[in-house]
Formats: sequence, structure tokens, C-alpha cells
Amino acid sequence: MATNIGMMDSAYFVGRNEILSWINSTLHLNLSKVEEACTGAVQCQLMDAVHPGMVPMHKVNFDAKSEYEMIQNYKVLQDVFNKLKITKHIEVNKLIKGRPLDNLEFMQWMKRYCDGFNGGTINNYNALERREGRKGGKEVNKKSAPSQPSAKTSAPAPKHASHNGRRTDTPHTTANQSVKTARPSSSGGPSTGYEEERAVFEKQITELKLSVDSLEKERDFYFSKLRDIEILCQTPDIENIPVVDFIKRILYSTEEDASVVAEAQAMISEHQQQVKPEENLKGDTQKRKSIINVDVDAAATNISSPRQRLSEASDVHCSESPLVTY
Repeated sequence: MATNIGMMDSAYFVGRNEILSWINSTLHLNLSKVEEACTGAVQCQLMDAVHPGMVPMHKVNFDAKSEYEMIQNYKVLQDVFNKLKITKHIEVNKLIKGRPLDNLEFMQWMKRYCDGFNGGTINNYNALERREGRKGGKEVNKKSAPSQPSAKTSAPAPKHASHNGRRTDTPHTTANQSVKTARPSSSGGPSTGYEEERAVFEKQITELKLSVDSLEKERDFYFSKLRDIEILCQTPDIENIPVVDFIKRILYSTEEDASVVAEAQAMISEHQQQVKPEENLKGDTQKRKSIINVDVDAAATNISSPRQRLSEASDVHCSESPLVTY
């Protein structure tokens, strides 16, 4: 299954709105932000939905507020990962801080993993019942079903309407007759024009929603890249390098600081000019060393030892040269 997914995988291009609707529909929740799942309870229940009976739900705290309580939930999740031999690393320290991007990336991975089972459909799973009796589960169930009280209160409404209808029977009948007579006149050409305009507007709305989702994916992708560059620049070995310092200044600059790039380029050119004289000095010293070595070799060849001179004289004597006198 999808235990290790690369950053360029399509799973990390799913928008936060789609992630929220998937969580709320699967677990019957009312989350409005992805970072609300930073407690780890949502992830545990998602694994319980995919692998029934694998997660000890009595250990999951749905009312976790402190970091210690959240860490306990992530320990339960890590134990489930170990049982299922899932090698996904859980960055608990980042998730419990409630950072939107970190929680979004982890929930994107969770969706990709859950979609790998039964075609992404979770059948016969009662999320409310599984949360019932757990710590904080009742409060979450109450928040997840706010529409039930309104449905109960709206039931007596027809009674009042019936009483009012008895008192004013004739006005209602006349109003209904007038509406009925008005309908045939309005069912002609204008209604078709309104429907066409509505269809055009709905098409534009869907296109705008798609463009917004794609922009959110692109924004999250480039933000993660900038975050990686920021982490790299904070490495102690290269943190004090001037180029790295200017890279951090560019990352943290605002729209008003438009001259940061120009300052960085000027600093790099100045640094190159300082490096060139040092390279020239090194080249001159190397040339001097080579010249000195050549002179030393030439002097060594010219200066010969006494033995070499005797050997040369004997060679001349043996060659019966006329220059030798007996």
C-alpha cells in the first residue's frame, strides 16, 4: 500500500476543502480547518474505519487539548502502524503544534492510504457509535449533529399553520388561484432565458472552484519547497555564509524590500572580485616555484662531482684522442 509517497505524487495535490469534506463525511464530524485534526484522534478513527478492531479505541482521547494528551493519541496510532508494518514516519512534534501545512500533508497521506482499501469506500462503519463511551466522544458527537434539535423544534410548525389556515381560508384560496393563473403566463420565453443564465453562472462557479483548488495545490507545493530551503539555510555548517544570509533575507522579505535581490547580486559580484586577486597570487607563486625548480635542475646538471670529472677524463684517454699527451 501507499506507505511511502513522494512529494510529487498526486496525493499531495488534493485541496484542503476536499480533505475536510472527506473527513466530515467519513467520520460524521464538523471540522472547519484541517489543523483541528492535530490531536491525532481523527487519524486513529480513520485507521479504525479501514482496519476494524485493529485500533484500541478506548485509549483514544477525543478531547485532547494538551500536547501530552495528543502525544498519547499518536502513540496509539504508531502502535497500529507497527502492527500493520507501515513505515510512514509520524512527525508528532510538528503535528501537535497545529501547523496547517504539516497537518494537511499528513491528512493527504491518510486519504491516499484509505483510498487504497475497497476503492476508497468505507461501508457499515458507525463513527458515532465507535466514539460513544470514549473520552470526549459524547461532546464530539453532540457537535457533529447540530441539526437534530432544529428538526425537533420544526415539527410543531404545521400545527400553527393549520390554525392560521382555519381563520383565513378565503385569502389563501384567492392567493393560490392568483398564483395558478400567473404560472401559465410566466412559463413562456423569460423563464427559459433565466434558466440559460443560471446554467451559465453555475458553469462559471464550477470553473472558479476548480481554479481555486488548483491554485491552493500550487501554493501548498511551492510553500513546502520554500520551507525546505529555509530548513537547509538554518544548517549550522552553512548558516553564517553571506550567500545563505541573503537567501534568508529574500525568503523573509516583504513587497517593500524590492532591493534585497540587487544587494545580494552586488555582494556576490564583490565576493568574486575579492576571490580573483587571491587566485592570481596563487598562480604567481606556482609559476615562481616552477621557475625556481627549473633553475635548480639546470645548475645541478652543470655542477658535476670530482668522480664524474675523473670518469670523463678516463673516457677521453681511452678514446686515444690527440689532445692527450703522454
